[in-house]
Amino acid sequence: MILKVKNARLQSGDDLATLWVEDGVFIDTPPPEQLTKDGHESYDAGGRLLLPGFVDGHAHIDKSLWGMDWYENDVPRNLEAIVENERRFRRENSFDSHQQSQRISEQALRQGTTHIRTHIDVDTEIGIAHVEGVLATKEALKDKIDIELVCFPQSGMIVRPGTYDVMDAGMKAGCDLVGGIDPSTFERDPVEHLDQVFKLAEKYGKGVDLHLHEPGELGAFSVELMIERTKALSMQGNVTISHAFCLGEVSQEHQEKLAADLGENSISIATTAPANRTVPPFDLLRKHGVEITAGNDGIRDTWSPYGTGDMLQRAMFMGLKYRWRKDVELQKALYAITQGGANVMQLKDYGLETGCKADFVLLNSRNHAEAIVAGPVDRTVFKRGECVVEDGVLI
Repeated sequence: MILKVKNARLQSGDDLATLWVEDGVFIDTPPPEQLTKDGHESYDAGGRLLLPGFVDGHAHIDKSLWGMDWYENDVPRNLEAIVENERRFRRENSFDSHQQSQRISEQALRQGTTHIRTHIDVDTEIGIAHVEGVLATKEALKDKIDIELVCFPQSGMIVRPGTYDVMDAGMKAGCDLVGGIDPSTFERDPVEHLDQVFKLAEKYGKGVDLHLHEPGELGAFSVELMIERTKALSMQGNVTISHAFCLGEVSQEHQEKLAADLGENSISIATTAPANRTVPPFDLLRKHGVEITAGNDGIRDTWSPYGTGDMLQRAMFMGLKYRWRKDVELQKALYAITQGGANVMQLKDYGLETGCKADFVLLNSRNHAEAIVAGPVDRTVFKRGECVVEDGVLI
């Protein structure tokens, strides 16, 4: 059955538009005789803004406490203490990664997110239990939201012997990318850590998405090591560096060199635009062709009480951090939560053009800038041409 979506407000102009969907993809306006023969359904967008489904390019849905009792956070602000506190919480409390990842995924869906790349904890205590939980969520929600899994050694690999084998099991179970964490400051052996990460990626023919919180020149050194391995293994287009604060902390000359090398090797960047750290230089990176996605990171977990799963809110955080105030500047934030994220995740047929999958969100906003700064509620979401959320309520 053909679906007619009428009275939709698009970014391209003030006039209301009509879009057509068949078999889950956008099509050109069908000829009248086809509509007469096959019939069609009609959906009135009512003048609402229609945007592509949002992409959360950096999430941790396996560890969210969404829907559970409030967690009182009283943890020192250093990575080792936070990680150990999280491990202790899991040991002392009943935690179901399938239930929790489904809860936060549904919350994200209600906010208009149709694709998530999520990092999933594996270690020598929990094994691949969280991978199995999120894979169950992925299956349960397969008709509503697409979920991509990164096998993530949150507690380290080298500092926690045996984790490589657990990572191997996680990849074998169905993870889509290999993760890593601060090769120098956390693992204390950047060459060995990155060798293990890229070795695993090569074994399974998968990409890499590595957490890099390291500052300044030390972080830049890790970036250079990743560029070397991307070249050596011909992994261009399959490597992402998450956070990458260091890219904005080195000299301008060094930033230029790193941005050029990242662009030449099609290495992408994922940012959460945190308030307390330097952000990667967006315009410089884009000038060199580097793809940038945004992500909500952890939401309501033992790390932080913040977050609602709303990528428009994340786009607002980007605007505040980068001091984007003009409507045209806020298009950069929109790009990061839509097409930029789609490019990083290598999503085929993403967007609103003919032939693209009909994943879109309807918002009570006049344009993208108002949507970002006002955070409209009661959103309606379509996945492959089917309405999955109506006025903020899951169907």
